[in-house]
Amino acid sequence: MPEQEKPKLKITPKAYTGETSVISARLPKDMIADIDKVANVTGRTRNEIMTMCLEYALKNMEVTFE
Repeated sequence: MPEQEKPKLKITPKAYTGETSVISARLPKDMIADIDKVANVTGRTRNEIMTMCLEYALKNMEVTFE
């Protein structure tokens, strides 16, 4: 049986444009370190990586009420 492919985060043009707002979030330090690694490898900012991840989550999430 072939190994199942892991979902990939595909980097595409920005979906959201226009006015922005500043927010604050508490994240585990090791998660921030992982985000920074991706930012360094891709040449993008931490903010860009986090925005891409949130866009992906919003498009691919399933809300359940179980």
